[in-house]
Amino acid sequence: MSDIPGFERGEFQGNNIIGETTEALHRWLIDGWDSDTPPPRVEEDLSFVPKDREEVIYVYMYQVAQNSALMNSKRLRLTKFSLVEVGTEEGPREAIYYERPPIYLELHYLIAVHAKFRSDAERLMGWVLLRLHEATHLVYRPRRYSLPDGRAVDSTGTNYDPDTMDDKVVMEKVALSLVDDLTVGDAINFFTIHEAPYRPFLTYKARCAMEGALLAGPPTPTEALPPSMGAKDPPNANKQSVGRGGRMGMRPKK
Repeated sequence: MSDIPGFERGEFQGNNIIGETTEALHRWLIDGWDSDTPPPRVEEDLSFVPKDREEVIYVYMYQVAQNSALMNSKRLRLTKFSLVEVGTEEGPREAIYYERPPIYLELHYLIAVHAKFRSDAERLMGWVLLRLHEATHLVYRPRRYSLPDGRAVDSTGTNYDPDTMDDKVVMEKVALSLVDDLTVGDAINFFTIHEAPYRPFLTYKARCAMEGALLAGPPTPTEALPPSMGAKDPPNANKQSVGRGGRMGMRPKK
């Protein structure tokens, strides 16, 4: 339940997206192996060194940052859907839902390779580059809205189905791109801290959105919501506006 009278609060919807992105990256690498040789081992411990000729791909997430280009205020907004509830005492009525803007994140990954011979490691790195170049989206599915009553729907208000592919449905996407994020000196220090030998490495950035909880309540304009729900403060008529240069605006002549 929400602490705001007349409103019900659902569960957090995007608290698993970081772990799901890492798992999707592991799965994308393993599912793409089409050689007759055994697939490489995906490992998160940079200090792990196999004792045989096993090849290893290290996937290590070293930073989670907010996408500064897509930062939004925390003010509530109406969702893209509304549902008609039946069986109420007042008869059928429209259920209104509110949500906060998501937290847009950038997940930074270090990808390294290991093999018994240096030439085999370089060959494996080339395969990793081409395989991840094909990953247009690590996660691509309809966005799941968790209602306060426990139901799950998509952006059209119908029951949630992860296999739905419709132009009218809002999709949840996690994109992956190759970036030049760490210098050689940074990487050497990074491997040293983890007591691991220096290996050839790549850096990738995955972009995702962490969704919050939905609020269900009466059809109240967002401007009239209490401050705890992110409403704007009323403008002060006695306060003069400040320009970009920091100077206060001149009052108009009477």
